Amino acid sequence: MAHTQVLLREDIDNLGARGEIVRVKAGYARNYLLPRNLAVEATANNVRQIEGEKAALAKREAKERGTAESQASQLQKLTLKFERKVGEAGVLYGSVTSMDIAQELKDQGYEVDRRKIVLREPIKRFGNYSVPLRLHRDVTVELPIHVLGEGGVEIDVEALQGDVAQPEPALEATSGNEAEENSSE
Repeated sequence: MAHTQVLLREDIDNLGARGEIVRVKAGYARNYLLPRNLAVEATANNVRQIEGEKAALAKREAKERGTAESQASQLQKLTLKFERKVGEAGVLYGSVTSMDIAQELKDQGYEVDRRKIVLREPIKRFGNYSVPLRLHRDVTVELPIHVLGEGGVEIDVEALQGDVAQPEPALEATSGNEAEENSSE
């Protein structure tokens, strides 16, 4: 297989950082990296040009990191709450996705790309979660997420979290009360 060397213009996960020369398959470079201006061919001329730009790159990197750190300090104070309809055993009708989290952050005045939200799979049960938000390759924030029942019912969350530790009769009494609450709404 043909490989080619490219000079990265942006940080690319699992490949390298901006300014690095990496070896990739020719098709990946030709069809993805080069058309999106994420990399340039690693010719002697391009390498010299990037070496000249390294000081500007270092300044830009420091500025981006500083911006990410200040945004991280603001985001650490946030707690996001989502209300969803809940079915049997605490399973949500629908789920909370990275798009939902990004939209909630936008509603609160924080513009965050949803691809920076590291949510392996959508949240399908209600409860308390901690979701990593990768603002910069060196700056990650843990966002506390609370998924509640419709109407902001938080008692259900505590009952389901405690059902393992509670004896059987207490669980039955709790689930009976929940059923009465749900039917009266």
